[in-house]
Amino acid sequence: MPVGVIAQKINTMDGFSYTDIFATKGIEYLVVITFLLLLIPFWMILNKESKIGTQLRKAFDHLSFNMLKIPQGLFYGKNHTWMYMEKSGVAKVGLDDLLLHLTGEVKCTFSGNTGDVIHKGDLFTELNQNGKVLRIQSPVSGEITEINARLTENPQMMNNDPYGKGWIYKIKPSNWISEVESCYFATDATVWSEKELSKFKDFLAVSAKNHTPEFSAVVMQDGGELADHTLSTLPDPIWKDFEKEFLNLQIS
Repeated sequence: MPVGVIAQKINTMDGFSYTDIFATKGIEYLVVITFLLLLIPFWMILNKESKIGTQLRKAFDHLSFNMLKIPQGLFYGKNHTWMYMEKSGVAKVGLDDLLLHLTGEVKCTFSGNTGDVIHKGDLFTELNQNGKVLRIQSPVSGEITEINARLTENPQMMNNDPYGKGWIYKIKPSNWISEVESCYFATDATVWSEKELSKFKDFLAVSAKNHTPEFSAVVMQDGGELADHTLSTLPDPIWKDFEKEFLNLQIS
């Protein structure tokens, strides 16, 4: 008797009939094979979608000039601060969107208290990110009338809304007209911001290569675009270089 075939007695006088057990399992085998054939392309589609999702996330992580907010009614200091005179005669002061896009989320340390008099060029605030620090000079002279204490509990507010809820100080200026003459306004601010972004790319090509060659290929995304929050991935020596090149300026 062949392997896989058994004899089955039937209630007739004709003797025995034989049944191939592999034939009875054929449908089950076909179901399993069909399932595998459907599973493979489905897995390939999911894998492809995952790669596409990763590429899209990378695309949105690029820092381009079009992403920057540059309100036209503000004065912009050369060290990436901004000022806005309110009707009360008090000026709100904060950090511009380009600087915060470069650093990523930072904690703000106030260098003055309410009632203190600050002069243009004095230490204004310190930005801290995991021990890396940037020192910012004040773009205007006057009396500090209010500190935005909410930034202590909610530092991301400065990144999310730099020109609104993310202001740092309110200052009653003592020499407003002459001090804002060195600032950028309206179209000039837009042109200057674009130049600063281009300048930053050149800066990275030198500083990252000098201090950490292994980072030089990381800070730029595919296509030569800057990664958003570029400085957050870079070590302290590059932050010091950045402060010297972009923030520690003679702003008077």
